[in-house]
Amino acid sequence: MTQSSSPKRLLPRLLFGLSAFIVISLLGAWLWLRQSLPVLEGALETGGLLKAPVTISRDAQGIPLIESEDRNSTAFALGFLHAQERFFQMDLLRRNSAGELSELVGGATLKHDQAVRLHQFRKRAERNIAALPRAQRQLLEKYVQGVNYGLQQLGAKPWEYMLLGREPEPWTSADSLLTIFSMYLTLQSPIGKFELRDTALAELLPRDLYEFYFPTGGSWDAPLIGEARGPIALPETPIASLLEEGEAVAYRVMASDDSVYGSNNWVVGGALTEHGGAILADDMHLELNVPNIWYRAGWSLPGSGRTMRGATLPGGPIAVIGSNGLVAWGFTNTFGDWGDLIPLELSEDGSQYRTPDGWREFELEREVIAIKEAEPESLEVRKTIWGPVVAENGRGIPLAYRWIAHDIRGGNLNLLHLEAVASAKEALDLGPQLGIPHQNLVVGDRDGHIGWTVGGAIPRRVGFDGSRSQSWADGSAYWDGYLSVEEQPRVYDPPSHRIWTANGRTMDGDYLHVMGNHGYALGARQQQIRDDLFTRETFDEQSLLDIQLDDRAVFLQRWQEHLVALLNGQDSYRDVREQVQNWGGRASADSVGYRIVRNYRLEFMKITTAPVLTYMRRHQPDFSFGPLKRQFEYALWEMAQQEPAQLLNPDFESWRSLKLAALDRVLAEMGEDGRPLGEQTWGVENTARIQHPLGRVVAAVNWFTAMPADQLSGDTHMPRYQSRSNGASERMVVAPGREAHAIFHMATGQSAHPLSPFFGNGHGDWVDGKPSPLVEGEVRYSLTLR
Repeated sequence: MTQSSSPKRLLPRLLFGLSAFIVISLLGAWLWLRQSLPVLEGALETGGLLKAPVTISRDAQGIPLIESEDRNSTAFALGFLHAQERFFQMDLLRRNSAGELSELVGGATLKHDQAVRLHQFRKRAERNIAALPRAQRQLLEKYVQGVNYGLQQLGAKPWEYMLLGREPEPWTSADSLLTIFSMYLTLQSPIGKFELRDTALAELLPRDLYEFYFPTGGSWDAPLIGEARGPIALPETPIASLLEEGEAVAYRVMASDDSVYGSNNWVVGGALTEHGGAILADDMHLELNVPNIWYRAGWSLPGSGRTMRGATLPGGPIAVIGSNGLVAWGFTNTFGDWGDLIPLELSEDGSQYRTPDGWREFELEREVIAIKEAEPESLEVRKTIWGPVVAENGRGIPLAYRWIAHDIRGGNLNLLHLEAVASAKEALDLGPQLGIPHQNLVVGDRDGHIGWTVGGAIPRRVGFDGSRSQSWADGSAYWDGYLSVEEQPRVYDPPSHRIWTANGRTMDGDYLHVMGNHGYALGARQQQIRDDLFTRETFDEQSLLDIQLDDRAVFLQRWQEHLVALLNGQDSYRDVREQVQNWGGRASADSVGYRIVRNYRLEFMKITTAPVLTYMRRHQPDFSFGPLKRQFEYALWEMAQQEPAQLLNPDFESWRSLKLAALDRVLAEMGEDGRPLGEQTWGVENTARIQHPLGRVVAAVNWFTAMPADQLSGDTHMPRYQSRSNGASERMVVAPGREAHAIFHMATGQSAHPLSPFFGNGHGDWVDGKPSPLVEGEVRYSLTLR
């Protein structure tokens, strides 16, 4: 062997070459990413697209303040910013509701696209655009021009398209309404799942078992109007009677029963503040991704001397929540009933369905779904006079869906009017006009007035209450338009000077009849917020933030006491009992006991309700409880305390053995990673997993886009709603007119670009709960559009 080829000399060369390759690759990736960074400073000529010049000032977090003498020009600038920072996110939103994701990413999303195309949202969006008032249409057109101009001004297409090997498609006015329809798909079921499952349970289960396991509410309710419900009665029907001889019991992992796309908000009136103005708090709970679903922004309101500040949804020119200086508003999902499933009466050959006017042919339309690197798929949509056929019930009967999202009233830009309202009452009057997924609209104004109403059109049902699927063929059941502003449920300046909502039942009596039920949250979170509000007689911004961050385990307190009692005298569980005894009473990231108590209850739920699941799956193989399990708590607690023999899962010889088995399964799962019990904290399970959507399929994307894996305090049955990938997408506390004192948190930061100076900025404040301002800080970057 020659000296030049000796291993000792060859190894350094190989290492040097490998290092150089890595450096060059990293440098190339860095240069590749830099090309798509947004423009932050200087001046851009828009070629006559603007009526008046616009200045965009940004602070260190990237929060923009848009200033112009023309509102349409500020809409243009907001579109420019959305495209520069968030275009791929916008694209996913429009494709999600249009059923066009497969065209971008391939066949993995085909089933989703097929399900969504039944609703033909793109056609509905185009129809709704034509129905907009002229002024709104013009403002939207300017926003769309701003989006496409912002996309053109990038040095290269957004990095996600480079990775996918695709080109971004220009934005259209219809696309902006598609982002609203995407929120419908997030916040309401596109096939009426709650009604579908509830109808099946009511028809198939013995009545006493149905009423026991699926009550309409109970002691955890905290409505604005009405009272909590009373206790439920134990059923006489044995649970074992649901099972056939020798039938294996089906078990299904139980996630939190309050794992809902919901939110918290509340407002206190001027009688409870030093300055006499209302203070509003809002935190909207959604799936957490990189980037955040919201984009913070502020813009001048020409001719008023005021500024609009809040959270926008990239894709539209609107502040979803925020303050206009006179009025502040926020939203939580109502979980009311805004759609009806209609079982169709078919002709013998199935080609016709019966209507009040006689037999009618289905209207058939064909949708073509483009698929990346594959042949397109064709889908037939069967349409009725009430809506498309979206599913079948357990007896194989096709179901048409009458859904407000399908109507012109269901999607519009009337949120724009909130920019101009001058009082809480004026804001409430807008409720029926808002074309959004139905929300608890909570408002407060500078003079101290507060209010609540439903934001969204409410159908006037005739001949039925909407709680069960029933035929409309004989004309006795139908929708007769929508409720007027006078008929819309409302609370204004209540004597307590406090209003609160958190996805639980808000109403009773006639108002509850109007709103219906589509899976209300248990109410524990709502009740804890209400009780927090009544512990004080004066409030400031910090005190409302403290409620948003309240992670006390009030709901689980009785389960902790129950588990301690179960383990008394059990030497083999001595260490477990000590952890449960000293749990701290909070969903603290460092608590082992909280994790045990929380998961013990869920395992107890899984075991005790498994016979019901088994019975339903015999009739409907794919049955799951879904949102119906949100009221399981009342049955669970009665069984845990009274131990009724007729409700014992036959897989267990006694209630004690069932309870210990539930605990053992929790401990076994906790120990799977080999850590000792003392290190198995809630934070170990509740570790943040906040990723870019592409990071779920391309792991390398997480290396430069995922947020830190922080161990998070908080959980679902408390104000500090938190899981690994769901939680408070934002937190806002604001008194209108006192925005300089307002607080705003937002997970992940303003920009989707990992090399942006705004990427991840503010995320630490969101994790830690540290107050950060709503109002933009010192100007770091200034850009003029001329």
